[in-house]
Amino acid sequence: MSKRSVAILLAACVGSAAAENPEPTVRTETVGSGVYVLYGSGGNIGASVGPDGVFLIDDQYAVMTPKVTEALSKIAPQPPRFVLNTHWHDDHTGGNENLAEKGSVIVAHDNVRVRMSAEQFNKFFDRTTPASPAGALPMVTFNDSASFHLNGEELRGYHVPQAHTDGDVFIHFRKANVIHTGDIMFAGMYPFVDLDSGGSVAGVIAAVDRMLELADGKTRIIPGHGEVTDRAGLEAYRDMLASTSRRMRELVKSGKTIEQVLAEKPFAALDGTLAWSFITAERYVRILYRDAAASASVR
Repeated sequence: MSKRSVAILLAACVGSAAAENPEPTVRTETVGSGVYVLYGSGGNIGASVGPDGVFLIDDQYAVMTPKVTEALSKIAPQPPRFVLNTHWHDDHTGGNENLAEKGSVIVAHDNVRVRMSAEQFNKFFDRTTPASPAGALPMVTFNDSASFHLNGEELRGYHVPQAHTDGDVFIHFRKANVIHTGDIMFAGMYPFVDLDSGGSVAGVIAAVDRMLELADGKTRIIPGHGEVTDRAGLEAYRDMLASTSRRMRELVKSGKTIEQVLAEKPFAALDGTLAWSFITAERYVRILYRDAAASASVR
């Protein structure tokens, strides 16, 4: 998926009514035995498919449900038994209501249901997201971790606090050796850390560290956005986050204002590769600056 396509879809997760991709399509890729990733207009969907049914991770926007269902029908005849939301943003939960009507059980962390149940305001983008309809809310929620046993696989969902949001879960396919990161990882681009939803840069790094503990050289990594990668790709992403956030903390500690930091362009060497239309070089600096300033004030 191109960075432009990701920008279109992410605009909705912070307040737009729906995706604006004029010709949405869904592409399916096999990443392990019985494990698939579906790319489309929304966060990457993970799927476990087998004799016990379909276990889906995220479901993109409501308008994408027909396309997602069509793509799934080519690898499984039945609708998903379970849908696990990695966090509350609409590009990952928008299809909940449609799939629940078909019999899917929606599962998520406790905080996902809390945020979906009430209007959310994003200060960074000055946008308001209305509460989700009752039919879209997770039916089953959990606090720390949850395991699902089906299709000869154990899927373990781990909550990681204050990462991309305060309700993030990443999923480990233990037998297939696949990890779905949700929006904890943006592959090949600067990440969006939703500070207004309880996220933090330190939390993202800590979450990546937990995934690295589970991964080996053969692990396939499904990011929330971007192409499937491996442990080395996840390590490189972690190193980028650590180095840029460390540099920002130094700049904040030195007393520089956000305007001075922006003028300095501290990450110019990375901007050409990682900056994109949604998280531009300026927006990435602003996210890191706000996060570092908040951390400094706490101390």
